[in-house]
Amino acid sequence: MNSPSTQFITSRMDIYEPIYQISMWGENFKGNCCPNTSASAILEVDTKLDNQSEDTSQGTLGPSNNYDQEANKPSDKVQRRLAQNREAARKSRLRKKAYVQQLETSRLKLIKLEQELEQARQQGLYISGGLVASHLGYSGTVNPGIAAFEMEYGHWMEEQNRKICDLKAALHSHVADIDLCILVDGAMSHYFDLFRMKSTAAKADVFYLMSGMWKTSAERLFLWIGGFRPSELLKVLVPHLDLTEKQYMEVCNLRQPLQQAEDALSQGMDKLQLILAETVAAGLLGEGSYVPQMAIAMEKVEALVSFVNQADHLRRETLQQMSRILTVRQTARGLLALGEYLQRLRTLSSHWATRPREPA
Repeated sequence: MNSPSTQFITSRMDIYEPIYQISMWGENFKGNCCPNTSASAILEVDTKLDNQSEDTSQGTLGPSNNYDQEANKPSDKVQRRLAQNREAARKSRLRKKAYVQQLETSRLKLIKLEQELEQARQQGLYISGGLVASHLGYSGTVNPGIAAFEMEYGHWMEEQNRKICDLKAALHSHVADIDLCILVDGAMSHYFDLFRMKSTAAKADVFYLMSGMWKTSAERLFLWIGGFRPSELLKVLVPHLDLTEKQYMEVCNLRQPLQQAEDALSQGMDKLQLILAETVAAGLLGEGSYVPQMAIAMEKVEALVSFVNQADHLRRETLQQMSRILTVRQTARGLLALGEYLQRLRTLSSHWATRPREPA
């Protein structure tokens, strides 16, 4: 196994120490995209085919001389030809109907999502009967980027629960490795989708993302720069995996550079927070204007987004590197262990919030 190379980069601002940069350990998972087809064009072509088939079924088979030639053929052959044309027209109509229904279903789903997003932008999101103020600014207006992220994250969680159930069922039923590999790739890509969503949300409001308000209270206890700590991931996974001696050594070799990367990012965050606090506190008391300090502080805040992206990059590469060390079946067990670990943290938060309380 090749250990990740380390490279320290100097920020464009003189506010923190060089940040550890993880080199890419493999290629990204690639997705397939399907070309868009114009529904109106398909309907037009199918309509022409239907008209031609109906004309044929009524005996309009071309000019009169062709009709005379066809009439001279044995009647059973003509009947077979007409039956084939009618069957082709019927199948064409069924295909057209199924395709139009699929387009209509997709259109309705898109309209529903757009309506939900617009409602969230205008009114805010409500959870347990209370308004979630996390995506509201100081003026009380909704941050569209954060409202969209909370909605996306809710859908992501639903899909995550389904993927965990699929992995559990596949492992218990001992499916073939080729089928299990499809589930593993899907689960990995699902985490990568979350990192993409978080990158967009950080640009909208990095304070919200790093505060962990989109997570439960127990998850926030272990929060590290907007997510789980990669070295903690190894501690969660390894006890559930039956590693060979070679695999165990490779995991041990991976742990040290991960810890170094985390320490470098943590030190950079500490230095940035210190400089940001000094910048905000600078200036004379009672001067009545904070504009100069805020202008300088805004430049520093932009660096927080890069820290979130660096941390998610480290998390992504840790998942990919572990998948290279492990077999497909071990990787499936590791993803199941990670998913259930996060589920248990959310369950702990729920139990704590609903615990019996002694009367005051």
